[in-house]
Amino acid sequence: MKTASKLPLLLYSYLATEMLAPFFASFIIMNCVFFLVKLIPFLNFILDLSIGLADFVRLFAFLFPTIFLYSIPMAAMMGITIAFARLSSDSEILALKASGISIFQILPPVIIVATLIALLSGYFSIKLIPLSEISMKQLVFQLLNEKINKGIKEHTFTEALGDVVVYVNKIDKATGQWKDVWVSDMRGVDNPIITMASAGGMSSNMENMVVSIELRNGSLHRPSLDNAQIVQFERYLINIPLQPQNRKATRLKKSSLTMGQLLERASQEKGNTESRRKLLIEYHKRLVLPFGCLMISLIGLPLGLQARPGKKAIGLQVGLAIFILYYILFTVGKTFAEEDLLPTALAMWAPNSLFFLLTVFWIFRVANEKPLLPEVITLFFREKTGGIILGFSKLYNNIIYKIKGTEPVTEPVDDSLHSTAAATAIRGNVISRVFHLPECEYYDCKNCTIEFKNVQIAFDVGFEPCHFCKNLINK
Repeated sequence: MKTASKLPLLLYSYLATEMLAPFFASFIIMNCVFFLVKLIPFLNFILDLSIGLADFVRLFAFLFPTIFLYSIPMAAMMGITIAFARLSSDSEILALKASGISIFQILPPVIIVATLIALLSGYFSIKLIPLSEISMKQLVFQLLNEKINKGIKEHTFTEALGDVVVYVNKIDKATGQWKDVWVSDMRGVDNPIITMASAGGMSSNMENMVVSIELRNGSLHRPSLDNAQIVQFERYLINIPLQPQNRKATRLKKSSLTMGQLLERASQEKGNTESRRKLLIEYHKRLVLPFGCLMISLIGLPLGLQARPGKKAIGLQVGLAIFILYYILFTVGKTFAEEDLLPTALAMWAPNSLFFLLTVFWIFRVANEKPLLPEVITLFFREKTGGIILGFSKLYNNIIYKIKGTEPVTEPVDDSLHSTAAATAIRGNVISRVFHLPECEYYDCKNCTIEFKNVQIAFDVGFEPCHFCKNLINK
């Protein structure tokens, strides 16, 4: 009894180790790739501000929660797929089945690992991303503000404010106030607007990402060929928005709001407005993506089990296609919600519902040792694509023969049946009354319990070949 009770724990820990090792490897590799993709838009901003190593590390530390939201699901799916592909290729899954352990008994550690990874993804989505958005804005504002403060010096024309050039005759070191100030504003005009003042100073507003220059006791000169203007003032305020080149990545937006704030602001909107829909989309997005991470992770189990000893594994390629498909459907659902084509909750959760059904369906298929796609669907796609592939194959062969300067070698073929096919043992599906040649992937199907000495006998008793085998026979 002790051995029996220890077996699940031993098995679960072994399977968890097999899954987590490729998960962490995939996680590191993908984050390095995503890091380089994120780095490129920030290069000009980093070089322009001459950011030090400490600020550089802080800047990208605030970016990583957003990166993790997309890299964690992909790494989880790849980790589980790679783990079970290896176990299946090394016949370890076969050994477990021979020991009386079914796929459903293997499933608990997969669910536990996938759930823990999904919860981690949810923590990043709900908690860390809003905090990182706020911290990112504060850091960028601090860096830009430092650049401006360092750039403004006595008796120097300062261009740190872009199209606004500032000249200060004297700076009070105690208060930071300016004396004898000259400002040239080239924003949106052909001729600069010149402002001169006896005193001034600079203040900043982090909430709106704005630096304000306050000038006192001066005059504003607006040159023009038709009508030049000179305006005397006691107090004049120039607002300069601080916008780094990657403005989208640093401005405060709805993604910085907490879940409660999103619902509160959505409830304040009257009617089904665009602003209300966007707030609700952001709310559902933070819940949808972690749940999607769970579904994508679990799909790795049936994909990994498609590997066989001596058979090329296709789980990773199919998994990548499924990962891309999920985010395409997620984007489509988000668009439908934004355009009010569907209710927000329905549009955002539809991809997860679809993938939940797909995951359950595939797990039951592999548990019953059936291929992922039913035979009817596989035959349908083969019928549609078989002619195209055959045409390209013939075209390729003809091109090769012409390049080599030789003619294709043809062998006499029996008009009724191919001699090779006729001499090969055939297996028939007693339910669908369809037979398969050894080259067919359905040759070892569960219901293929009858054998024929050759194709002719199979035809005589009323069996028909599947589409793939029919093409083999007719070659």
